[in-house]
Amino acid sequence: MNAVDLAFTPALEQARLIRSREVSPLELVELYLERIERLNPLLGSYFTVMAEAAIATAKDQTERLLQADPSELPPFLGVPISIKDLTPVAGECCSYGLSVAKNRVAAEDAGVVTRLRQAGFVLLGKTATSEIGSTPFTEPRGFPPARNPWNPDYTPGGSSGGAAASVAAGLAAIAQGTDGGGSIRGPAFCCGLVGLKPARGRVSLAPVGDRMNGLSTDGPIARTVADAAALLDVMAGYTVGDPYWLPDPEPSFLAAVGRSPGRLRIGYTTDFSPIGAADAACTQAVLDTAKRLEALGHTVEPVQINLNQLVEPLIAVWQTGVDVGVPWFVMGKLNRWLYWRSRKRSAGQYLTAVNQMQIAARQIVATLLPYDAALFPVFLHATIRVGEWASLPAHKMFQNIVHWVAPSPILNATGQPGIALPTGFTETGLPIGVQLVGRPADEVTLISLAAQLEQDQPWIQHRPAIATAEDNGLGVGG
Repeated sequence: MNAVDLAFTPALEQARLIRSREVSPLELVELYLERIERLNPLLGSYFTVMAEAAIATAKDQTERLLQADPSELPPFLGVPISIKDLTPVAGECCSYGLSVAKNRVAAEDAGVVTRLRQAGFVLLGKTATSEIGSTPFTEPRGFPPARNPWNPDYTPGGSSGGAAASVAAGLAAIAQGTDGGGSIRGPAFCCGLVGLKPARGRVSLAPVGDRMNGLSTDGPIARTVADAAALLDVMAGYTVGDPYWLPDPEPSFLAAVGRSPGRLRIGYTTDFSPIGAADAACTQAVLDTAKRLEALGHTVEPVQINLNQLVEPLIAVWQTGVDVGVPWFVMGKLNRWLYWRSRKRSAGQYLTAVNQMQIAARQIVATLLPYDAALFPVFLHATIRVGEWASLPAHKMFQNIVHWVAPSPILNATGQPGIALPTGFTETGLPIGVQLVGRPADEVTLISLAAQLEQDQPWIQHRPAIATAEDNGLGVGG
């Protein structure tokens, strides 16, 4: 297996290669660090590369591999993973995409990072995020913009843009991301990957806590449904004091990959009025997927989603997330605008918005209740150019964002799980895909259905040309 093939090998297969001693943790880490050194200056995937710590960990794991019984090793021993910059890693920078906080060092690991370490993953570095994670493109002031490996003129999405770019470019085997309004599913859509937003309460937010009334969660970004499911098995679990929690599935999320979903009833829509409808390419992706689902034996029928009562309260609750304890004047123009909009609301008005959001979300869940799953676009059109909206006034930029991401924040309000799947390319060669929506707390059916679609139309053979070049000619594909 050559270096490029190994870099693009799924995380589960890398774990198997390590356990069988066909490759060592140190070899894998050195491979990815070399690729990061070569490609990250062009793509801006990482804010921080933890090379010294990653090599030290990989050396220890390589020695452990030679001495231990493979059956006693953690499941992902030696597999390299990237961590989103919004997520604290003890002793490493955690800037939240704020240039004034570039040197802020986290005092402790987030709970999800602790679980990743226990599973044997090697942390490669902290990936680029938009400022405070608030935009679906990753262009924070004072940092290089993150770029899409399929075409660096375009964004890889946001706010987990660096995470998705790291996986799509073969700069990590798999990635941890966060999703408070589509920030896992959107970058996966932009970069031709699998992005899984778990159900509310599936992944603990300890010890940081929940500052967005249940809108945000950690989740996986991966090349395959199986990798995403296996990473969710690692991430999932209750921590004492969590405000929301769900029981773990039996036997596992990964087991759902090999299980037939049975014959399902699936509702689909491409219309998200009053915000808007998907463009021709995203609509066609949904319609084509609906036909594939029918061919696989499922019943697929249109469904109408009413967002009239959800949009305003959801925005009111979501925008409070930009208040992370830093002065407003260090923020970019959009976050300054959002900050002062949220500050104009009293505590009573905020609580009313939370209540209104929950009522509207309940109505949407009820609408989808007759269906085993739903089929949505991820965003309403394909990815945009880097800097395309940078010069717009804040209110206009926000309008564009709300229109683009419309299908995804719905699930952050309802708490339902969702998974973005690649389906093909636009006429200009950019990835495009769809989103499957699960019943509340039912990632198992969702993963099973996603795996069935993936098997029907495999995607993993697709790789960005820029990321397959093994020389220093970064613009030359292989």
